[in-house]
Amino acid sequence: MRKVLLSLVIMMSLGATSQDFCFNEMTYAPEATTFRLFAPKESQTVKVRIYQQGQGGKALKTIKMKYADGLWSATVKGDMMGRFYTFDIGKGECPGVFAKAVGVNGQRAAIVQMETTNPVGWERDTRPVCKTPVDLVIYEMHHRDFSIARPEAKHKGKFLALTEPWAISHLKQLGVNAVHILPSYDYGSVDETRLSENKYNWGYDPVNYNVPEGSYATDPYHPEARIREFKQMVQALHQAGIRVVLDVVYNHTYDIEHSNFQRTYPDYYYRKTNDGHYSNGSGCGNETASERPLMRRFMMESVKYWIDEYHIDGFRFDLMGVHDIETMNQIRQMVDKIDPSIFIYGEGWSAGQCALPTEQLGVKANIPLMPRIAAFSDEIRDALRGPFSDDSKPGWLGGVVDSKESLKFGIVGCISHPQVDMAKVNYSIVPWAVDPIQMISYVSCHDDMCLVDRLKTSVAHLTTDELIRLDLLAQTAVLTSQGVPFILSGEELLRDKKGVHNSFESPDSVNRIDWSNMQRYPQVFNYYSRLIALRSNHPAFRMGSADLVRKHLEFLKSPKDVVAFRLKDYAGRDNWRNIIVVLNASRKTMETTIPRGCYTVVCAEGIINEEGLYSIEGSTVNVAPQSAVILHD
Repeated sequence: MRKVLLSLVIMMSLGATSQDFCFNEMTYAPEATTFRLFAPKESQTVKVRIYQQGQGGKALKTIKMKYADGLWSATVKGDMMGRFYTFDIGKGECPGVFAKAVGVNGQRAAIVQMETTNPVGWERDTRPVCKTPVDLVIYEMHHRDFSIARPEAKHKGKFLALTEPWAISHLKQLGVNAVHILPSYDYGSVDETRLSENKYNWGYDPVNYNVPEGSYATDPYHPEARIREFKQMVQALHQAGIRVVLDVVYNHTYDIEHSNFQRTYPDYYYRKTNDGHYSNGSGCGNETASERPLMRRFMMESVKYWIDEYHIDGFRFDLMGVHDIETMNQIRQMVDKIDPSIFIYGEGWSAGQCALPTEQLGVKANIPLMPRIAAFSDEIRDALRGPFSDDSKPGWLGGVVDSKESLKFGIVGCISHPQVDMAKVNYSIVPWAVDPIQMISYVSCHDDMCLVDRLKTSVAHLTTDELIRLDLLAQTAVLTSQGVPFILSGEELLRDKKGVHNSFESPDSVNRIDWSNMQRYPQVFNYYSRLIALRSNHPAFRMGSADLVRKHLEFLKSPKDVVAFRLKDYAGRDNWRNIIVVLNASRKTMETTIPRGCYTVVCAEGIINEEGLYSIEGSTVNVAPQSAVILHD
């Protein structure tokens, strides 16, 4: 095994191309199909089996593979189109590590003609224009959450729901231009043969990384269906001017023993501790070894495959802090050669101690070593709502005034700024973003409590009116910050999840979006959509450059429970000369000093109108309780 691995390392060091060294495990031709597998030379017998169906039945053929130069291969004569296959090195059958099509539950790979899965006009599908990441407004969604309770949805909980007019209309009216879809590859926790049971899961339990999930398809038994319908979803979103970000979970597998990695190259793809145990930086029982040539190559080819075959526009790396810096940089460099506008971001932390030293990992503190890769800011998140570690503790929104500096750090995009005192910032002692494009600004996402539940849990004596005020105030901070804004689907409808902190396997009754809230709280959607439009229309909120932010963003002196800042001198070449944002978390009306002048107020007391609500003159502004004021001259 060491000899084989050494030869692979040498191949990589000599600059082998992806065709010299890749995971193309099956090559089809009408006259014969060739199968290849990276597996240890020491494997006594490696076999490929051909099946009629994706599940059940005996093998039509069992062929012994031959070993040469670090690769096992076999050629099967005849037309194998429509057949299924598995590999077996003696650890249990599996579809290989890079299956591109699978049968039900992903147990067997399928031989399909990928061209036949393309929707009409797929060759003309184009990526919506995005000049810089800070132009994005990212909307994180789960397929079931979004559509399962929508009355007029024809394909509830499916990829195709996002092709339906109601879905596209909602996203466009809201104004988001990127959807981040939770894991949509083939994952293990939902039985695709028993979908009537409606078992729910987020999907952070990977099985086949390069095939769409069958439970989101109209027919998980036919391999082409999930592929075609995923492409139809992407195509429909692109036609609406909305980019698609794929949530990728390369940091761990569903388990070790049954994983495709372990069943083809045992113990190669996983890290171990010095005492020989599997390392658990993912918190899921294992962590992959991205620094090893085969795993690094797998991740790179997988990312490229989703771009080439499915036209994906961005990637969110789950627990990016488990991956090594070099791998992340090589992925970024590879993607830049395809399209530099493809956005890459991730969680800048792990869920446990990794086997690699922290200085080698893609954690938030190492973001300066990963150019043009972004990370989530837990500083602004927890400054606003309270610490992740305790749902009952409030943040700035609940009157914790010592969170103010952390909020300011998030507003500038987690860069170095002369008016931010890093000694008072939570979680970080030094700025970690080189430019604001490396910072994801958010207050809640799929995991942990959603914003409404967190406010209900942490803020005492909260009325419905105050809940709405604080919800809008939180998103005003997010969407006027200089980072890349990110919101959880349904928050524009005052979504709650019944107070569940970690709803990864809670039923639809907990996770579904309640669309009746659109009629119950119309002011919330109206504010979100107009706030997004305000950001999109005014480059002062998305300058993208640390130098420009330091030059044009200044914080104003304000009471302890107020944060006020000015975007001055036509920041970002905005057509408004000076823009002032005042955020008031107090339950009282607060007076704040501003530079003397004549101003047009465009946001006040939960209402936004870019044409102007009213005018004020002088050097002070009054801000209603738990709300924001935005004005310009």
